[in-house]
Amino acid sequence: FSPATEHSSSSPQTAWNQYEINTLYIFCWDSTLTESNYLHPWPPDWASYTLGIFVCLNCSGLHRNLPGVSKVKSIRLDLWEDSLVEFMRERGNSEAKATFEKCVPAFFYRPQQKDCIVLKDQWIHAKYERREFTGENNFYQQVYSSDLFESTLWKKGKDNKQFLKRIFLLSRKDFTLRYFSKEDSKLPKAVINMKDLSAVFQPEKVGHAHGLQISYLQDQRMRNLFVYHENGQVIVSLFNAIRATRLAYLQRTHPSLRDNDLIPQLTRHCLKEGYMEKTGPTQREPFKKRWFTLCSMDRKLLYFKNPLDATELGAVFIGTESHSYSVSESSCKSRGGRWHCGITLQTPGRQFVFMCEQEQERREWLEALRRVISQPMTPEDYASKISHPIQCSVMSSCIQQKA
Repeated sequence: FSPATEHSSSSPQTAWNQYEINTLYIFCWDSTLTESNYLHPWPPDWASYTLGIFVCLNCSGLHRNLPGVSKVKSIRLDLWEDSLVEFMRERGNSEAKATFEKCVPAFFYRPQQKDCIVLKDQWIHAKYERREFTGENNFYQQVYSSDLFESTLWKKGKDNKQFLKRIFLLSRKDFTLRYFSKEDSKLPKAVINMKDLSAVFQPEKVGHAHGLQISYLQDQRMRNLFVYHENGQVIVSLFNAIRATRLAYLQRTHPSLRDNDLIPQLTRHCLKEGYMEKTGPTQREPFKKRWFTLCSMDRKLLYFKNPLDATELGAVFIGTESHSYSVSESSCKSRGGRWHCGITLQTPGRQFVFMCEQEQERREWLEALRRVISQPMTPEDYASKISHPIQCSVMSSCIQQKA
């Protein structure tokens, strides 16, 4: 392992400083004391010499957006003066984290390495520019947890691709999210209960860097809203306000559970999304290309005609192996389809056959489906299966005909 190469220089002091920064770098790497281990890949090649932290290449670019707060140097290529080396020695990632992440609310989303840029960017702005978590003031935390949170967003039409401005009102009083089709509307277009709501960032799907997908149950089917805001701080603030309201709702409905048990339920991340081809219930129908979404939290595989559809064409409940659910590779030939990497999903009521375009896609789908099948079913899973029998295997026959 060679963390850095010494900068070519005849100065003994320069060489010593480079040795010192390399030593700090190795210590940081060995101790995994990154700015946030969940955010940075290793090893980091950059450091903020004004904050005293080591960062990765991607985050060094985000830190450059804070010129008045954070200035970065390359560990490998730049020279390090005595004062900077000493500052890095005094500070370091653990010290900075103790200062800038002192009071992070339980509901606040800490971005992961694979998350979209706007989440990482606003996390860095919140920590170092706005100093939201130092304990100096609780203004922003009061905003996230306020009784009412209002925001005007661009929302995609249900049956078209046009985005129009809509007013969204998040209420902690009755644990709902409302949106209005007009500014002067007294009645909301929809009232969404926190019980069934989830919000995840989907910039590629929405076609905007700040794209957010809001999903909820409506008449036993999933309803998707696709929204964005031009300002990254606004959309991430709404996202965290939704998480704060969801947490308050879950705390009320599950008073015996700890926050650590509730936090994973605040956001329902998709385990796997993408196109596959599927055939109908007799397996003699032509294969048709569909967009699939798999969520491990509710154990359902949803399929849509297009990624931005408001509602699904069908839903498959996925139980455990002990309940006669299984998944395997399939050699079934695709009738009318173009793809040939097959998957067979066996349920008590029906056998589903899907086709993937590439072998890598098939492996990823098999891994994701097996992961859900291997998870023990919760009481909520059993209740979902019983209360929505149409969705347990697939939607009603009229939906099957559209498959």
